Amino acid sequence: MLDDVDLGNHRLTITGRVRPLDDLTRKLLLDWLEHRCRRWPNTANLHLLINNQTATKTSRASNHWISAAMRGQDATLERLRVDRQLEEALTHGPDPLHLAEVFGLDEKTAMRYADSARQLLLASPGEPPGGTVREAE
Repeated sequence: MLDDVDLGNHRLTITGRVRPLDDLTRKLLLDWLEHRCRRWPNTANLHLLINNQTATKTSRASNHWISAAMRGQDATLERLRVDRQLEEALTHGPDPLHLAEVFGLDEKTAMRYADSARQLLLASPGEPPGGTVREAE
């Protein structure tokens, strides 16, 4: 929901948990909010993600809409979340403390992401990594 975004304090509340916004996510969020305001200036929908169908209602955008926006890839919010967390581990190093802080992960989940990132970083180009992060946490 829009009320869950706190740009001034670089925080986002997801399912009741306050999480810090990293720079990339904050920039993408600002870009989306600017687009949203330009595209649907009079919407009363308080959901963060809206589209042409939901801008005139109060419901959220569907997973199908998100998948279509991803050019037919089987994209769900869960898969996007997992991908974003792994990307953070690859970009900022496989540090489970950093991952736990940025995403509000428990220690075991943060360690799994760090281990997967470490394996990907050590794998030779073209060589499959030894393991990957499971989608369901």
